[in-house]
Amino acid sequence: MLNIKPKITLVGAGPGDPELLTLKAVKALAEANVVLYDALANEEILDYAPKNAIKIFVGKRIGNHAYTQDQINQLIVDNALTYGNVVRLKGGDPFIFGRGSEEIEFAESFGIETIVIPGISSVVAVPASQGISITKRGVSESFWAITGTTSDRKLSSDVALAAQSSATVVILMGMHKLPQIIDLFQKENKGNLPVAIIQNGTTAEEKLGVGTVDSILEIVKEKELGSPAIIVLGEVVRESHKLKGFYEEFCQKKELDKMFRQNQFVAKK
Repeated sequence: MLNIKPKITLVGAGPGDPELLTLKAVKALAEANVVLYDALANEEILDYAPKNAIKIFVGKRIGNHAYTQDQINQLIVDNALTYGNVVRLKGGDPFIFGRGSEEIEFAESFGIETIVIPGISSVVAVPASQGISITKRGVSESFWAITGTTSDRKLSSDVALAAQSSATVVILMGMHKLPQIIDLFQKENKGNLPVAIIQNGTTAEEKLGVGTVDSILEIVKEKELGSPAIIVLGEVVRESHKLKGFYEEFCQKKELDKMFRQNQFVAKK
């Protein structure tokens, strides 16, 4: 028999690898009557929910929204009132660019019990999976975590401020704004700043591009990188033991290109 006491548990699904789900999240899913899950939540995680639990996809991607945010808020509440225990499963951590606080506030306005289970954020986990320590003694004392696209579909004004700092900059949901982001860093004379772009981080579909501010757009095109991806800008990219080969290969190619251009110039003279 269903537990019809309304309860909503907001669960962070982690960065993509289902093994990076927390034990507390697994326990919450095991007790769910309904699971509403996002596009960035790995569907393998749904196996932790009971087989007879209702599972509803409410994912949002650019140009493809299964539901509006208002509709999602209402679905959460309606299912809690009808079926009791609802798990709202969101990629990464629900309170980092996940609009989790809005959903909790809406549910609580109906007097429904709410619980939040944090998730491992892709902000730190995806770079770490590639050996990028977003802070490192003597290299980077702090980091910015910025959404590349605001609610009005514009680039966050914080990116321009971040470009002026010496901190590591981690940008989520920024691939469609990448040319604008690169332009801001170039204006700060940071063309040689290392950049890593990690698509579908920590999953079997992971793709990677490594270069500099001046070269990354070409690398993105060459490797056909797209969303969802994490953009990491900072000297810590160069420090990664896992990316050392990628970065050395890029520098080697850059040097060869430079030599070729110089030879072409001499030949023309």
